[in-house]
Amino acid sequence: MAHRSGIYIVPTDRWYIERTVWLISGLFLIAATALAALHDPRWIVFVIVTGLASINVALNGFCIVGNVLTRLGFKGLLSTNPSSRWYFMQTDRWYLERRIYIVVGINITLASILSLVHSPWWLLFTGFVGAAMLWFAATGFCIMANFLYWLGYEPRLATKRVVAAPAVATGEC
Repeated sequence: MAHRSGIYIVPTDRWYIERTVWLISGLFLIAATALAALHDPRWIVFVIVTGLASINVALNGFCIVGNVLTRLGFKGLLSTNPSSRWYFMQTDRWYLERRIYIVVGINITLASILSLVHSPWWLLFTGFVGAAMLWFAATGFCIMANFLYWLGYEPRLATKRVVAAPAVATGEC
């Protein structure tokens, strides 16, 4: 696996299923985290459910929100069969976007459990992940996606890659 340079950005020219799922999940994470922090710690169960759903999508491709969005007319860029009435994300290999789902799911589930048994400060992490998901949906840029990209994992979404321009020596002092 070769290391890469540049910045990985997913397409933001339209609202497809995966991008809309990131938006909805980000809003849901922020709301559940805020309710757990400000009202009752048991609200964190909704963050745990989101994390387990994310792990489920990574492992078998089935996404409840993706299927609702399919019924609403959205198209998936990572769907196994774009003409199907059911949405299943591609699971033929571990591409970059699929790894995002499993890493996010594991991280927010663990942070949620730690917020209950160790310290409510772990809610800052679940809130950060929710905000990062909103940012990802809005701009196409994700810190973790870029980290995985730089490590050499191959993305499957059509991407825009911003490559740093090489430095040009001008000979001036």
